[in-house]
Amino acid sequence: MNDERKSTWLALAREVLDIEIQGLVAVRDRLDGGFTAALDLLARCTGRVVLTGIGKSGLVGRKIAATLSSTGTPAFFLHPVEGAHGDMGMIRPEDVVVAISNSGETDELNAILPALRSLGAGLVALTGGANSTLAELADAVVDTSVPREACPMDLAPTASTTAVLAVGDALAVCLIRIKDFGEKDFKRFHPGGMLGQRLQARVGELMHEGAPCVEADATFADALRVLNAGGLGAVIVTRAGLLEGIVTDGDVRRLVCAGGFDSSRDVAHYMVAGPKAARVSHYAAQALDIMEAKAITVLPVVDESDAVVGVIHLHDLLGKGRLKFA
Repeated sequence: MNDERKSTWLALAREVLDIEIQGLVAVRDRLDGGFTAALDLLARCTGRVVLTGIGKSGLVGRKIAATLSSTGTPAFFLHPVEGAHGDMGMIRPEDVVVAISNSGETDELNAILPALRSLGAGLVALTGGANSTLAELADAVVDTSVPREACPMDLAPTASTTAVLAVGDALAVCLIRIKDFGEKDFKRFHPGGMLGQRLQARVGELMHEGAPCVEADATFADALRVLNAGGLGAVIVTRAGLLEGIVTDGDVRRLVCAGGFDSSRDVAHYMVAGPKAARVSHYAAQALDIMEAKAITVLPVVDESDAVVGVIHLHDLLGKGRLKFA
């Protein structure tokens, strides 16, 4: 692809994002009592929140249902066609249905609305059709209309689905605040998944205390002996107990390949100065993020004064230690 074509596609991509941003701004500026009425219905719901929609709206509905369920608001997705063939039996009067349709005139969705209303469940509409059939039947309407779609034919749902997705996130975040849903609650809803596990441990709980350390004025030979005995693939270099540097197995290999080293020189001459470190108060996820970003497998652990208090290895996070991500 030549530079001219690259510029053309980048310009088009930026135009698409600009259109989607314009749509979000329009929906944001138009939020009114319809949003707060919808939020009130969801906050007072003693049953479950039922998302429904078809096509792209249905896909967005599935994501909103997943977000609500993971943040303390029980929710599930109901396909309108399946609902018309018996699945509406899952709905109870204490539930709230959130129906998604850009036009508000989706035949498959509107066909089940009278039956939904007869079940006694509340009905929230996320629609761009403020005067549509869906809006007229709903207890609360959030206007999600956008100035235009990003599709050049203004047909394929693009900016409109982005807007509905964002409104769903806004409702979910408001409900988190209303319900005072906290980190401990989040852990209970994610007992086996990676995200929940990441929240369960602090670095201080997982680290190896008594990290393999040498002072910066130790010889490189002394550092190698500590490195070899430590079994963690690294030796931490300190100065008066504070983190100064690190030497890893990989560093030694690179030194050898580059032509060797003088084992009688101070380790400070060969160390990597100012290495990345984790704090004892960090979550295990933060340590893992650093390791992934820097392509390393071991981190010094320091306290708030930068004194070295331990070391944590990738194995402690990914299976051989006490924390294992699913």
